Amino acid sequence: MFDPSAHDFYDPVSVDKELRRVSDICHTCRRCYNLCPSFDVLFRALDRPEVDGEVDRLTTKDLGDFSDLCFECKLCIPHCPYYPPHRWEVDVPRLVLRDRAARVKRDGKTGFRERVLASTDAMGRVATALAPIANTLGETRWARVLMEKTLGVHRDRILPTWAPETFLQWWERRGGATAASERAPRADRVALFVTCAVNANNPEIGRAAVAVLEKNGCEVVVPPQRCCGMPVLENGDLDAARECRWDNVTSLLPLVRAGYTVVVPGPTCSLMLKKEYPVLGGEDEAKEVAAATLDLCEYLMRRHAAGKLSTDFPRSPRKVLYQVPCHLKVQDIGFKSRDLLQLIPGAEVVTVEKCTGHDGTWSMKTEYFPMSMKFGQPVFAAIAVERPDAVATDCPLAGVQIHQGTGQKAKHPIQIVAEAYGLRDL
Repeated sequence: MFDPSAHDFYDPVSVDKELRRVSDICHTCRRCYNLCPSFDVLFRALDRPEVDGEVDRLTTKDLGDFSDLCFECKLCIPHCPYYPPHRWEVDVPRLVLRDRAARVKRDGKTGFRERVLASTDAMGRVATALAPIANTLGETRWARVLMEKTLGVHRDRILPTWAPETFLQWWERRGGATAASERAPRADRVALFVTCAVNANNPEIGRAAVAVLEKNGCEVVVPPQRCCGMPVLENGDLDAARECRWDNVTSLLPLVRAGYTVVVPGPTCSLMLKKEYPVLGGEDEAKEVAAATLDLCEYLMRRHAAGKLSTDFPRSPRKVLYQVPCHLKVQDIGFKSRDLLQLIPGAEVVTVEKCTGHDGTWSMKTEYFPMSMKFGQPVFAAIAVERPDAVATDCPLAGVQIHQGTGQKAKHPIQIVAEAYGLRDL
């Protein structure tokens, strides 16, 4: 169904037909009722008396609202009994991406706000160079009101802060390797795909990842890289997503062929490399990189299974509430971050399988921010009830939403592991 090379991929009539076909299947199933705002608006539209469950009576606006409200959490995938390889091939997230791509092809470009928010590499370069000013403006009321009126970013949304030294700058200052070597056995070679959020906003996560990997005998290389492309893909800009994809594949491929595992500390980026790169084009090189990519905690738990993970933890985090990010859950790898935290003696890990509602740039937008806070309430309530000593999530933006909803700052699981090892200077 999602084949950008298909002759009718961008055809509005074909896209409309597919939206209605899938809507009809979803109407008869409804397992995703109350799962997200997108399905709720679809089912309410189908239940209007003048529609009466007939998908041909849905308006173009009904289908547009269904598509626009999807924030690509992808949680409908494990819910759906008709997801591929079922012959009905219901894949709502990719259908939404196809719809958005068709709109971009029709209109020639995405909206100004969407282009700005998706320019993660450019924003990171500018904002980190001016970190004190950028962070102050992000907390200044008049600047936030101006941002809301000009860019459509809600004035009350807590924004990620910018680091004065990025992870990649720290890595260069440290003299870290950027190319393959023959120093370590192939099983111990790691190519770290840092992610935009770690590089520019949370470099302490990357430093903790390096410290833990090196403690466990890994040779870490950080090759040249750029945004994974998910922000532009979510906007429907497939050309920009392919450009990001090919630059990263070209950089990572020599390392993969030299025996390195691509390890990613951010679930959205690991999902992108694993699942989306192979379908954005037919090149075998992208499939090679995808097959060699693992989430950070997934990689560490594989080392544990092979008897190659140190478990000498002198410290305990005590009670940890771990929120499972949506983009990690849909990778079908189990709860590796939870399992890693549970290896720490004295750790009590409470797992929450609910979406926080941040979802990329969706909750930053003025019209969606209030809805995102309602959607994140189950996570906020769990933190209030459990009163943990620490909150953990692999997704930095989920951490921002948790901070917004509870006032408590979340850590990446790798930071908790590094602290339990007693590693310093992170």
